[in-house]
Amino acid sequence: MMGMESPGAMRVLAGLLEARTGQQLAANRMWRIETALKPMLKSYKMDSLEDLVSQLLSTNKRHLLDEVVDALLNNESSFFRDLSTFSMIERGLLPHIGTIRKQPQLRIWCAGCSIGQEALSLAMLIQKQAERWQGWRVQILATDISSGAIARAKSGLYSQMEVQRGLGVTELLQWFEPAGDDWRVSRELLDMIDYRVDNLLEPVLPAGAYDLILCRNVLLYFSLELRQKVFENLARFAAPEGHLVLGAGETVIGQTDDFIASRQFRGSYERRIAGAIQRSPAASGRY
Repeated sequence: MMGMESPGAMRVLAGLLEARTGQQLAANRMWRIETALKPMLKSYKMDSLEDLVSQLLSTNKRHLLDEVVDALLNNESSFFRDLSTFSMIERGLLPHIGTIRKQPQLRIWCAGCSIGQEALSLAMLIQKQAERWQGWRVQILATDISSGAIARAKSGLYSQMEVQRGLGVTELLQWFEPAGDDWRVSRELLDMIDYRVDNLLEPVLPAGAYDLILCRNVLLYFSLELRQKVFENLARFAAPEGHLVLGAGETVIGQTDDFIASRQFRGSYERRIAGAIQRSPAASGRY
């Protein structure tokens, strides 16, 4: 029964998650398996995780495996998460990109976008600077391996609790409207974002070069080997003068030579130019 699950079943499910997504569940996070899958067990009238594992191993129900992986993925997010990061993007990175780009095109990739708050936060910043970007082609690609998360993001619907996390009253009233007990984001913002299902380990959707890539609070769940592989993939799609922004507890140090800490914009990393000398991250003028 629930609450008395065998470690064996949990190991199998954690192994399936890692095999499909590269994400690892630490031993002290195994409790998430039971919590995340409890609604699914109830829906399929299963008594235990052992029953679920048995179904996964004895049948070819791809949809069941997809549901399990979606449920186990951590889709935790909020609007304007880590305000200092968005302040740096708004005051530093975006104006910088607008100055150096020869063509009026701004390309942003939110990798591991969860249910959309990060991409929408960026869209709000760009709308806030609408005069600066007038006449520009602005593209925001937002990808996540979770089909459930992408479906939520495309719906544009957020609960009262979700909009309260990071949104001020001004932004809420400007960009959202009540939809029953929830809030629906404006079509203007939603149309700025291309939401797609994709895998960071084998990305197929990004095309061309991106001026700004955000991959925040995703690599924490990957092994060192897989983090290195993801950095290689991110570098392939970064513009020569492109910037990468990671989560507060993440770094490129000791994991990739493709990016170096930005001297100008604290908290971001620049695409290393072939043959360039490693620079010290210490400099003035940081945001």
